[in-house]
Amino acid sequence: MKTDIEIARESELKRIQDVGQSIGVNPDELIPYGKYMAKVPLSEMDTEGINKSNLILVTSITPTKAGIGKTTVSIGLALGLNKIGKKAVVALREPSLGPCFGMKGGAAGGGYAQVLPMENINLHFTGDFHAITSAHNTISALFDNYIYQNRSLENGIKEILWKRVLDVNDRSLRYINTGLRGSANGVPQESGFDITPASEIMAILCLATDIEDLRRRIENILLGYRYDGSMFTVKDLGVAGAITVLLKDALNPNLVQTTENTAAFIHGGPFANIAHGCNSVIATKMAMSYGDYVITEAGFGADLGAEKFFDIKCRKSGLQPKLTVVVATAQGLKMHGGVAIDEIKTKNIEGIQKGLDNLAKHVENIKSYGQSIVVAFNKYATDDAEELAIVEQYCKDNHIGFAINNAFIEGGEGAKALAEVVANTIATNPSKPLQFPYQDEDTISVKIENITKKIYGANNVEFSSAAKKKLAQLRNTAMDKFPVCIAKTQYSFSADATAYGVAKDFDIVINDIVINRGAEFIVAIAGDIMRMPGLPKSPQALRIDLVDGLIEGLS
Repeated sequence: MKTDIEIARESELKRIQDVGQSIGVNPDELIPYGKYMAKVPLSEMDTEGINKSNLILVTSITPTKAGIGKTTVSIGLALGLNKIGKKAVVALREPSLGPCFGMKGGAAGGGYAQVLPMENINLHFTGDFHAITSAHNTISALFDNYIYQNRSLENGIKEILWKRVLDVNDRSLRYINTGLRGSANGVPQESGFDITPASEIMAILCLATDIEDLRRRIENILLGYRYDGSMFTVKDLGVAGAITVLLKDALNPNLVQTTENTAAFIHGGPFANIAHGCNSVIATKMAMSYGDYVITEAGFGADLGAEKFFDIKCRKSGLQPKLTVVVATAQGLKMHGGVAIDEIKTKNIEGIQKGLDNLAKHVENIKSYGQSIVVAFNKYATDDAEELAIVEQYCKDNHIGFAINNAFIEGGEGAKALAEVVANTIATNPSKPLQFPYQDEDTISVKIENITKKIYGANNVEFSSAAKKKLAQLRNTAMDKFPVCIAKTQYSFSADATAYGVAKDFDIVINDIVINRGAEFIVAIAGDIMRMPGLPKSPQALRIDLVDGLIEGLS
């Protein structure tokens, strides 16, 4: 089979004005970025369309290094729904350059279920990530300048919370010292870098409802504490207007197309293991303005992405998915069943059967939110029919919708069966109103305990002294009512990345608390998760090149 990038190059793209017009967007209102990409102004959002649209969440079993293919399924489902006569649009996150040049090589789907132009989407796209990085680091520079200019102030800055960001995997920048070599170079302090998808500005962009809400949230960003214990925010710094200026274009969602010219909105890119893992509320609602069915994706497994989609994005925006699709693969199930990674392409009935425990736990969790479920079996060429039948029988025995997704090889034709099951389930058994594992009024510690015990299956939660200090600062403030975003490994229900399957008899240690006052959620750092990834021994950058004017190595 051809590579992803070969398929992408051979796909016949429509002008972006025609793509927009195909779903009802006024082509004169689009803000083109070349021939095949455009931003859509917020004025084009339609409340009536949003209220009528059927929102579908795509999530998965716990991911493994074998891959799951959620994005391919999400795009494929949109293609399949259009094939069966439905008006479907897909809404996804933007890829980060860090993983593209590190582990993944790209994140725009695969095979004949891709969003295009994939080279642009995987690289600089419309500049949103650069705008977010610039906005974040501009705050850093202005804050450092304030500290420098007011260093003799009696009630100056005692504790600094704000770091820097970069959309590169660079472990050497996790902890740094700034302001060295004399007073002319600033005030010496410890700092560090997170990756741009972990930036609070990224979260704010993805949760803001309009430009006024964006500015309000930027003003509320907590930068540090003064000596008297009072908070110091961006509003105190007086630069919210300047930061809003840097983000005004980035706030508009991006319109592109799939390999079959289906409209796709791609906007925002927080990771789900260290942030809230969903594309922007604005892009989702824009897609719902024009699609009768809108497919969106939450990062990594359902314990991370889906939980945060429900508990943060839906809680704050009022979105209510009609159905959740859980993606599973034979290779992934076998790894969760104890099969070694170099043997997962070989038939192993016992491995599949044991691996179903992982699927069952995710299904149980999603049902606890009141969601109707369809399991999408993402088919690979090496899959065995008997293994597939075991998964199908499990779903039948548990009254769960089931379908095979073969969109990678066949495009929309390969997702028609999945589309039929999804559409029929929404018509006959749509999800109930969301039921959350915690309430806004619960304390932050109770919220963390509820997620870790109810969703992960932990026995107990332990808080480090640093985390306890932050929790004490939050107590009896409005921030104590914020939802919680737990940052932990994506490879396990526990904080131990090697505990595949369904982890048992484990505790969760919260090492730190990050206050995202502007984004209006609290990040709890579980285990040794890093907010700035490192590069692997053989990064994908070694295989990315420009050959005869064509980009190679993206996938």
